[in-house]
Amino acid sequence: MNKKQTRIFALASTAIATLVFIALTVDSHRQFPKLTNAQNITPAVTHGKDVWHKYNCINCHTLFGEGAYYAPDLTKITQHRGEQYLQAYMRDPSQFYDEQKHRRLMPQQNLAPQEITDLIAFLDWVSKVDNQGWPPRPILVTGTSIPGMDLTAAQQAQPSDSKSPPDQLPPGARPVTSNLDPMALGQALFRSVSPSCTACHSIAPGVNLAGPTLAGLASRAQATLASAEYKGEAKDVAGYIRESIAEPSRHLVSGAMYSAGGTSFMPNTYGKDLKPEDLENLVAYLASFK
Repeated sequence: MNKKQTRIFALASTAIATLVFIALTVDSHRQFPKLTNAQNITPAVTHGKDVWHKYNCINCHTLFGEGAYYAPDLTKITQHRGEQYLQAYMRDPSQFYDEQKHRRLMPQQNLAPQEITDLIAFLDWVSKVDNQGWPPRPILVTGTSIPGMDLTAAQQAQPSDSKSPPDQLPPGARPVTSNLDPMALGQALFRSVSPSCTACHSIAPGVNLAGPTLAGLASRAQATLASAEYKGEAKDVAGYIRESIAEPSRHLVSGAMYSAGGTSFMPNTYGKDLKPEDLENLVAYLASFK
C-alpha cells in the first residue's frame, strides 16, 4: 500500500466511523423520550431534581453510576423502599441507622416537607428510566441485590440455557409456571414484586433489615391475633398476613424503623397492584414460616 492508498484508506475509515457515530447519536436521541419516560416529567419531578442538586446529594450517592460512591446508589431506590419509608428516612435518618453501629450516618438535611415529596417524585421517575442494566454493580441499600446475584457460586456455574431441563437449572433461573404449587409461586413473587419484599425483609432468624425478619412469621402472627393490642380484623394467620400486605397500617409493628405517627413504612400499594391470586400465593408462602 503506497502513501496515496494509505491516505485514502485513512480518510475513508474516518468518514465511515464518523457517519456511524452520527447515526448512533441520532438514534440514541430518537429513543431518549421513550427510554426516559419524558412524558412523566412533571413540575414536582423537576423541582425534585433541583432539590437533589441543592443539597448536593451526589456528593455521597450515585444516580446511573454517577456520583461519589460513598453511599448507596439511588437509581432504583423507590423500587426497594416505599414512599412512607423514604419520607420518614429523609425527615430523620438517625432513627434508622446508628453512627456507632453502622459507622456512617446520613447527615440531617432539614428538608422541607414539599422538598421531600418532590425529591421522592424525582427518584421515582429516575427508577423508571430504562438504564439497560447500568451501572452493573452499584452500591445497594441493605437487603437488595442485583438480579441473579442471589444465587450461590455453584448455582451460577450450572447451565442456564433454555435447552436445560427446568429441574437442572439454578432455583433463580427456573421458569415460573401456573402449574406450580401456591407456595412456589408466592416465593417467586416475594423476590420479583416491586418494591421487592427481599429489599426490606429477611427470612433468616434475628436478621432485621428495613423491616422485621419473616422467620417464624406464622407463630408471631398467631400470638398477635391472641393479643389484646391487636386492633385489626383478621381471624386467622392467613388473614393477618393478607391484611399486613394489603393494609400495612392496620396493625403496626413496634419500632422506629417500622412505623411512625400511626403509619407503617411498608408500601401500601400491594393491595391494588397485586392480583387476588398473586396475593393468595404470597400469603401461602409467608404462612409457611412457622
